[in-house]
Amino acid sequence: MMRHCLALDLVDDADAIARYEAWHAPGAVPAAVTRSIRDADIVEMEIWRAHDRLFLIMETGPGFSPEAKAAADMASEDVQAWERLMWEFQRPLPHAPPGEKWVAMQRIYALSQQP
Repeated sequence: MMRHCLALDLVDDADAIARYEAWHAPGAVPAAVTRSIRDADIVEMEIWRAHDRLFLIMETGPGFSPEAKAAADMASEDVQAWERLMWEFQRPLPHAPPGEKWVAMQRIYALSQQP
């Protein structure tokens, strides 16, 4: 199992943030999007929020490939419709490469590595 942590900002608007959260409530994410996540061998995914900053934490199995997931997402009309909708609420971090929104985070501390 591997953990991936990513960050993204939301549009800093209380109503937009509330709508974004509503889209992520249990049962609100389209089934095709949830299926695409599971089909990519993403075992668990959580999104945490601090004001307008999001942190995504994924636990992936051995079959997960970021490149294969990106290609499958590009080929899925349902996932592309979801991504267009989410872009209404999301904004990339200032240092994100053009066209990308979720930015991988670098772990700088682990309790398990401490004496």
